[in-house]
Amino acid sequence: MPNEKAPIGSFGWFDLTTNQAVELKSFYEAVVGWESSDLSMGSYSDYVMSSPETKAPVAGVCHARGANAELPPQWLLYVYVKSVEASIKQCVALGGTVIAPIRVMEGQGRYCVIQDPAGAVLAIFEQE
Repeated sequence: MPNEKAPIGSFGWFDLTTNQAVELKSFYEAVVGWESSDLSMGSYSDYVMSSPETKAPVAGVCHARGANAELPPQWLLYVYVKSVEASIKQCVALGGTVIAPIRVMEGQGRYCVIQDPAGAVLAIFEQE
């Protein structure tokens, strides 16, 4: 995710979590022209997808392993919130579910994955 502060409520990042990360990394390189670079996750690498023109990171393609093992295969959108805890409280009160607990992204902030009452999944991200 980018380091600059973004407005609350705006989209900040997009990750595709899948059991076919290698194949889909290549798919998106060919279809939309993204360039990829490895992002070490310890025993394997996920992929940062970048614009071929600006070289700026625009999305990630992630293996459904480790902390992402329980996430459904989909594009996960990250939305900036003022407080992850306050947003979780509202999510649950309004019939949503916390899919993945709060995690720390060193130097950037904290996030968790929620599901709304209709079943759609979203990550909420609190910037440092």
